[in-house]
Amino acid sequence: MSDPASSTPLEPQQGLQPDNEDNGSAVGDDLSTLTHSVRSSIYDFHYENGRRYHAYGKSEYLIPNDEDEQNRLDLVHHMYKMVLGGELYTTPLEPSSLGRILDVGTGTGIWAIEMADQFPAAVVIRTDISPIQPSWVPPNCSFYIDDAETRWTFEEPFDFIHGRALCGAIADWPEFDAQAHRNLKPGGWLEMQEYECCLHSDDDTLDQAPLSKDWLEKMDFASSKTGKRLNVAHLHRQWMIDAGFVEVEEQVHKIPIGGWPKGKRLKGIGKVQRIQMIEAIPTFSIAFYTRVLGYSLEQAQIMVEGVKVEFMDKKLHMYLRWHFVRGRRAAA
Repeated sequence: MSDPASSTPLEPQQGLQPDNEDNGSAVGDDLSTLTHSVRSSIYDFHYENGRRYHAYGKSEYLIPNDEDEQNRLDLVHHMYKMVLGGELYTTPLEPSSLGRILDVGTGTGIWAIEMADQFPAAVVIRTDISPIQPSWVPPNCSFYIDDAETRWTFEEPFDFIHGRALCGAIADWPEFDAQAHRNLKPGGWLEMQEYECCLHSDDDTLDQAPLSKDWLEKMDFASSKTGKRLNVAHLHRQWMIDAGFVEVEEQVHKIPIGGWPKGKRLKGIGKVQRIQMIEAIPTFSIAFYTRVLGYSLEQAQIMVEGVKVEFMDKKLHMYLRWHFVRGRRAAA
């Protein structure tokens, strides 16, 4: 992960521009060619089975970045706020001390944009391997193409680092946490927000959803085989502790699939979650099933439709667990 000075920003006004006053310079020509090449490669998306995937560097991330996925990510953002009562984080932040905020794997950038609006005096940097973020953003919010699995070379540390729904994107989580720790100011915070990729029920109705159980077991196997396991939410707390974070705390929320729970709040969350999960099944599955498990596209699509049917069954009281884990770098 690179410092903004050496990374490739998406906003044209902040990009590396050739010196027009030195048109005869070979260095200027080289810079122009390099800038064009980098920008072209960033947008050289990969298309497969009707979905669009990123094309940055050598990162093997098997989740699409097309418009359907962007809409789903924004829906997930809405759900996170529903779960947290409208808040963007659980960390006990001091607004007056927030100078620099980093959002790793920002996706559509919606979390970072709202943080920039909420803290106009802070500098908010958002990074991702896919340039799918809007260009109209608050003036204190910048986006840079970057891979969180590479070495982080920011020139200034951060007061708050945030990562959300990064499962399947990182191979070496202990190294990720170690880099986050090194790039925080003393007293700074890291917060990871992640959902488990496994289903639960408290009344054994999960046993009536064999396709869904088999689906997530295969997804866990396939993602582990790629080296970037999906089901890691329950491991973040210990990883933070091992990386040297202090005051590590974890909140775990049950997120129902469907409007079956009692209570207006959980019923509302469950209804939105069912919509989100119906959209997530093909998004997460197709590449893993066809590239890793050897299924044909038709076989994968049949599996997807079967799981969707089970998620629509109102008699099944299934839920996922979402983890909110935060830790602080010890003060100097």
